[in-house]
Parts: sequence; C-alpha cells; structure tokens
Amino acid sequence: MRRILIIDDEKNIRTQLSGLLADEGYGTFTAESAERGLALLAEESPDLVLLDVWMPGMDGLAALEKLRAEGRDVPVLVMSGQATIDTAVRATRLGAFDYLEKPLDPARLLVTIRNALQSGELQRRNRELVARVGAGQGLLGSSAVMQRLRDEVERAARSDARVLITGENGTGKELVARALHEGSPRADGPFGRVNCAAIPRDLIESELFGHEKGAFTGAESRKIGKIEAADGGSLLLDEVGDMALEAQAKLLRVFEENEVERVGGGRPIRVDVRVIAATNKDLSAAIEKGEFREDLYYRLNVVPIAVPPLRDRAEDIPELVDHFHRRFAEEMGRPLPPVDEGAYGALKAWPWPGNVRELRNVVERLAIMTEGESIGRDEVGAVLAGSRPGAAPTQEGSETTENLPLRDLLENTERAAILRALKAAGGTVSEAARRLGLDRANLHRKMRRLGIGKPEGETASSAGNATGEAP
Repeated sequence: MRRILIIDDEKNIRTQLSGLLADEGYGTFTAESAERGLALLAEESPDLVLLDVWMPGMDGLAALEKLRAEGRDVPVLVMSGQATIDTAVRATRLGAFDYLEKPLDPARLLVTIRNALQSGELQRRNRELVARVGAGQGLLGSSAVMQRLRDEVERAARSDARVLITGENGTGKELVARALHEGSPRADGPFGRVNCAAIPRDLIESELFGHEKGAFTGAESRKIGKIEAADGGSLLLDEVGDMALEAQAKLLRVFEENEVERVGGGRPIRVDVRVIAATNKDLSAAIEKGEFREDLYYRLNVVPIAVPPLRDRAEDIPELVDHFHRRFAEEMGRPLPPVDEGAYGALKAWPWPGNVRELRNVVERLAIMTEGESIGRDEVGAVLAGSRPGAAPTQEGSETTENLPLRDLLENTERAAILRALKAAGGTVSEAARRLGLDRANLHRKMRRLGIGKPEGETASSAGNATGEAP
C-alpha cells in the first residue's frame, strides 16, 4: 500500500484528504505543522507528501527546502489557497512535483498523485540501474557455467519462491539477487538489502524489523525496518550466515505469518516481501555447530543458486577485462592503452581469490598505472605482485615472492594455475586445457617449460600426439 503524508494546519482539510485517499486505497497519516511533518517524514518514510504552503511557524516552502537539503527525494505536491506565480516558481525550483490551488479538485488531485508516484518509482529504478552499471560487473561471461547461471536466475525470477544464493566473496551474489528482482513480477517494487555481517548483533533486529521511539537507549524516533520498507518488493539478506540466532527466530515469523513487529511495538504489521538470502558460509556446518537454525535454512533454501568462482570460468576473463577496460576509459574520459594477448594470458593464470571484484580492481589499477603503449604481461605481473602481499603462488621451498624476479614470479603463478587445473581435471590434460582456455598442445609445451611432469595415467604416446611430436 502506498502511504501519503498530509501536512496542513487546517484539520478539516486533513480529514477530507485522508478520507478521499483512503477510498482510493492509499494509507495516510497527517501532521498539523511543518515541524511535525518533517519529524513524521523521518519516522514513517512515506511514498508522497501533500504539503500546504501557508502555516504558522515554518511555512511549506521552508519545509520543502529543508527536506531536500537532507537528501530526501520523496515526491512532494505543494498546496495553497493563496496561489501566486512567484510561489509556484519557488516551489518548482525547490523540487516540488506539482503545485495545486485550493480548493482542490479531487479528480485532478488523484491524477497528479498517480503521476507523482509513477515518476518517483521511475527515478528510484533509474538510480538502481545506475548503481548496477556503476558497479561495473553484471552477469557477464559466455562460459557454460555462466550460461547455466543465467538460465537458473531467469527460471527462479518468474516465481515468488525464496532463493538462497551461495558463493565466495566477490563472485557477484548481490548482482544475482538484483537480477532475480528485476526479472520478477515485483520489479516495480522496492529492492532492499541488509548486510547481516556489517550490523552489530544487538542492532540487527532494529535494522530488519524497525523500532518505536523510546524502544531502547538511543531510539529517539520511530524507524521503519528493512523488511517493512521492502513491502511489495524484494529484500536481500546478504551474509545471512552471520545473523544472530535471536533475529533468526523472529525472521521465521515473517515467513510463517507475513508480519513484522517493530522493536518496542505491540502491533503486528502485514508485509508482502520476497526474501532472497546470500552467504559465503557453509550453512550445513553452521547448523551442526548450533550457529544457524535448521528450520530457517530450509525456509530460505527453497531455490538454491550457486555462483561460480572466477577460477572455474577463466575463459570469461578476457570478456570481463574488456568490459572493465571500456568502463574505466569512459570514467576517465580518455582512451586507455589496449590489452594485449600476453596480459590476457597472465590474468587467466591468476587464481583470483577475490574473484570478479579483485579482477575489477586489478584492471582499474592497470588503467591508472600503465604508461606504455599497451597493457602487457609485464604490466600485469607488476600489478599482481603487489595486489595481494604474500599471496602470489610460489614453489614449495622457494624464496618469498618479494625477492623473486618478475619472470620467476610469473612462472610460479602460471605453474600454480596449471597444477590446480590438472588437479581439478583429475589429471586429464585436455580437460585442464579447456579450463585454462588453452589448446592441449600449448598446455603440453607450457608443462615442459615449467618442469611439470605428465599427470599420472597420461601416457607418453598420448602426450606426444597431443603436441604433434613423435611418441
């Protein structure tokens, strides 16, 4: 239900407008002064404000200026019985959606309210789109695993079922959640997000369910919780494995009864929210340790979606690099040195413990620091050597990476990536080559150069034929 705040010092106008809007299916609450209206605006987060101009104390235009200065972008319709062109111009410049003369025409008022709400929703969705594009990621990649992921997201988005997204940090779990929302019938509703790991355990309930004024020390005003604010849309519970057990128990009530109760409140509030959860933890292990409720796990894990780590789709790295390269060129307003094949090879060989987020940071660093005519293998090696101190792969027993020449560092990185691929492929060279985005003959040449022996079960004949050499 869309909620409208009516700010007017005349009681009969507040009563008439409340009745008219209630008949049209809107929820309303009222304030008799601008000061009280601004306080309610902070507490209730309405979808639209009807604001009178001429009131004792702070007038409507001063209130409009104040709420815009505070960064509130709620649509505002200004009303006045003493309309002047100057007042209308000031209201428009201050960001009012429209200016209405009293006595109000009910038909025009309702049409204007609908238009203002639609405009506000379009602006909200545009901000979300800009935020997603600004993140520079997206569900990019042509690999089989990414095509499968997009298919799973598309199918899950059509339903209203809860989804549990699992994956390592930096793989793009929030992007999957946003894609689920945007592809669902709830796309016109709000998309909310709560990072359960970033909120202190004693405040998570207030963040999720909201609180009433005076509910605890520091609760100086009413707060709408994330679940209530996402009514009619979707809510992402990010890093849900870090949620406190007490909050987990209360979350079950939302699933069972579709209701929330603010901290310190005694009145249940009906909500209609699709919950999407994400975690990088093994929730089964957390259940065994008593850190996560088993009943909540099964409520969340209706549709499981696993986001692959970047090392399992190395063939997507050139596409991702090109995407980030274009984005940074646009942001910097200048052409950037092109990326050559040697750079792509070095980037594909890196293990990417930080996944796509780490890749984005590396490409940005290359865009900033490269002074030559192209971004090549040497430039990538220099950036990777300093990107994760002590994390560069080395041979067992070798000297630390900080003392290694660049050539040795790159060889160690390449050797470690090949060994991981061979292990993941069960020793099958052709499968390892596919994972690394190489042809089999090329992989055999690299293995000989790096001193990597034939995998167990790989015959001399098959190895020789793969490279075009005589057995």
